[in-house]
Amino acid sequence: MPDSLARGLRRAGWLAGLPALALVWASATLYAAPRIAERLEAEGAAVAAGTATETGEPWLRLTVQGRDLVAAGEAPDAGARAATLFRLAVLEGPRRIVSGVGLVETATPFAWAAIRLGPGRVALEGSRPVEIGRRALEARITGALGPGTSLDDTARAARGAPPDFPSAAAFLAARLSGLAAGGRAALSDTVLSLSGEAVDVPAYEALRAALSEPPAGFSLGRVEILPPRVAQYRFTVEKKASGIVLDGFIPSAADKRAAQEAAQEAAQETAGAAVDDRLVTARGLDPAIDPKGLIAFAFRLAALIQTGRVTFADGAVSVSGDAIDGQAIPDAEALMRDGRPGGVAAGRISLTARPLSPYRVAIRRTPEAVTLTGHVPDVATRERVLDALRPRLFREPILDRTRLADGAPPDLGAALAAAAPLVADLAAGEASVSDRTLTLTGESLYREVAARAPDRLAEALPPGWTGQAAVSARQPAERRDPATCRADFAAALAGADLRFPAGSAVPDPAFYPVLDTLAALAKACPGLRIAVSGPADPAKAAPTPAAGPGEGAHPAAPPEPEPTRIASAAKAAATGKADAKPSGKHDKAEARPDPKGSGKGSTKDAAKRGNPAPQKKPEAAAEEPPQDLPRLRAQAVVEYLLQAGARADQVSVLTDQAPAGAVTFALLP
Repeated sequence: MPDSLARGLRRAGWLAGLPALALVWASATLYAAPRIAERLEAEGAAVAAGTATETGEPWLRLTVQGRDLVAAGEAPDAGARAATLFRLAVLEGPRRIVSGVGLVETATPFAWAAIRLGPGRVALEGSRPVEIGRRALEARITGALGPGTSLDDTARAARGAPPDFPSAAAFLAARLSGLAAGGRAALSDTVLSLSGEAVDVPAYEALRAALSEPPAGFSLGRVEILPPRVAQYRFTVEKKASGIVLDGFIPSAADKRAAQEAAQEAAQETAGAAVDDRLVTARGLDPAIDPKGLIAFAFRLAALIQTGRVTFADGAVSVSGDAIDGQAIPDAEALMRDGRPGGVAAGRISLTARPLSPYRVAIRRTPEAVTLTGHVPDVATRERVLDALRPRLFREPILDRTRLADGAPPDLGAALAAAAPLVADLAAGEASVSDRTLTLTGESLYREVAARAPDRLAEALPPGWTGQAAVSARQPAERRDPATCRADFAAALAGADLRFPAGSAVPDPAFYPVLDTLAALAKACPGLRIAVSGPADPAKAAPTPAAGPGEGAHPAAPPEPEPTRIASAAKAAATGKADAKPSGKHDKAEARPDPKGSGKGSTKDAAKRGNPAPQKKPEAAAEEPPQDLPRLRAQAVVEYLLQAGARADQVSVLTDQAPAGAVTFALLP
């Protein structure tokens, strides 16, 4: 051996043998370790097989880590656990036994969950029924998830599972396949919950459809499924002759309901229009844009077109189609300029004004308001219709949403003015005009008004117009027994204080709610007989005139009578010359003042003509109110009840005069 090599080896000493020793150790490990692991697995499997339960599966699960045996599972009791661990301990091969063996307990609540970890990987945690083998349950879940899915199952066997747990677990696992990583499907006793983000739009719709029918015996708890995110968010409102089409995306179910409600309201403006909802829930709208504000803005633009489309795409709103009239084009430009929601850009406006065909306008009555929609040729026509409505409405506001447009049929103003009283007589309904055809539809509180509607419409329409009336009457929901009828009669009059204005036989508007209630009661109680007694006016004491110079004191003068014109107005109102007869919706009677100049300056003019001035008529000689004023008042109340739907044999006038004050009612046997 060369001297230099020998000297090097002497300096290295025993370190020179380490590489050879490492090589020997590695060779032994690679050769012997697998054989040791195989032997440990075989010995452990024999012990695990001895822990088989009624399900046919052992509760003990063993894994080998080098020369260590790791034990897991849930023993049925402490004795079984101790015996099993002892059998593992006496094996010759293992270096040590790492125990994670627990005991089967009762889980309250019984909770189980499946979490998607990523593509093809799902983790199971919580509790599983001890009555079901682990491998059997995993096979059921894997079948619902799809082939190729690996399970990381850490669920522990426990008692207290709800009935038909496997079906609920499989149902949740199937829903989990539509969620992205992080999605969670869980069960707590019989309550199912689901959370996560849908992988795409079809999966989102399928999830919502499937969750509408949970397994029998189970209910839905917290469901928080985020819609998928789309790269190109769009929203469209399209108006067609057949109706309104909603298309594109919507961020949430609440926003979808808002769009549907707006579409239904817009569709009501056109008879027979339908709503075709094709919206799909998805994310992707700029967070700076309010979804409901965008929806409202789109429908404000859509209200300006007959047919066409309002589209939101690439952050901008555009509108195209046929405008409802020439005024709509500058209105759309102004709305696009000043009314856009924050974050929304202005797109293209491509509108064409075409002649209106057909020419439409409608008067619609609801319990909340009376609304005019459509088109009128000029302001004068609009005011004519409003003037025909105002005197007949006391509580309901009148909303004018008409627009001006050319092309109206002849006599449109006359036709609408004639239809206004008919609409006012309805509880709900409308009069709609399409060119020279007027259609009256709705519901009346009274059978008589409903029966007369076709004839009244035919008489009121101008020449050349055609009309159709379909008015139904509300019928009482039930017939009440006599005792209930009398009790309801007393309740209807409790606190009622119906007093006529002095000298008048015209019912005050405050009478209407009480009289309507009595009329409805008469229709529900055919055997009810109501008698009405009208009151007289209270007597008034006239002031004592002061004694003039050289005159002694005079006795008190008799009570001063009401002025002649009031008595005349009362008699005229009761006989029908004044507008005292109430309509189905209570026409308002207005007191008209005496003509101007009826007495002013007459004495002075007579003196100029050389005629002596007329002597002042003594107050005692003034005309008295009509002696039959109480009877006229009672007749006015009876007439109202008859028009409101009571039968002629159900109401009558009492011959006895009621004391001064309020109208009195009585039930006849």
